[in-house]
Amino acid sequence: MASSPGRNAPKTLPIAPGDAQPPLSKPRNATGDSFFAWEGNVLVVNILGKPAASKDAIGKPKGTQLKVSVTAAPKGGKATDHMVRFLAPLFGVPVSHIEVVFGQENVNKQLRIHAPTQLPAVFTQTSLDF
Repeated sequence: MASSPGRNAPKTLPIAPGDAQPPLSKPRNATGDSFFAWEGNVLVVNILGKPAASKDAIGKPKGTQLKVSVTAAPKGGKATDHMVRFLAPLFGVPVSHIEVVFGQENVNKQLRIHAPTQLPAVFTQTSLDF
């Protein structure tokens, strides 16, 4: 007697030649192995936030994230809002040019900074002391 897939087995459809398939070479993370990447004139930055810190500061990269500390408490996304206001002048952009892609209420977040006119030193250092 032939066995059939279980009732809870995932349903799959065959892929015919010519069907659209996801690219195999695209990294799962938009920034690859770095904490930042450029998409045209947009800077994509992965952040590891530290709310309720003693001072607002950009720290060092930690793997594929940049540590950023802010003094605001982590209540209802206020620390992220404070972080965006802190970072905007450091990148030479208005607050409206920084988009929180994900992580509004989480320490792990991704920002898209549209057309920055300057970069903090950590983005221009050639040292890879991660």
